[in-house]
Amino acid sequence: MSAPLPTPDFKLLASTFATQAAVSLGQIENPVTKKRGVDLAQAKFAIDLLDVLKRKTEGNLEAEEAQFLEECLYQLRVAYIDQSAKRG
Repeated sequence: MSAPLPTPDFKLLASTFATQAAVSLGQIENPVTKKRGVDLAQAKFAIDLLDVLKRKTEGNLEAEEAQFLEECLYQLRVAYIDQSAKRG
C-alpha cells in the first residue's frame, strides 16, 4: 500500500518549482541521480515559472501564501546570483 498523497494546495505547487530550482542550483541532491550539480539555465527556468505564478495570482493569494512565494523567490534569486558569480 502506498503512502497517502499530500493535499494539493498553493504552497505545495510553489514548493514543487522551488525544489526544482534548488536542485538545479546544487542546493539539494537530485532525487534521481543522487548527486548535486548546477544547471543555471534550468534554475532560471524554475525561478521564472515561480515569478509567472506570482504575477498571475497577485491579489488572489492569502497573505501566508503570498509571503511564502515571495520568500522562495528571494532566496532562489540570491542563490542564483551567487552561483552565477562563482561561474564567472
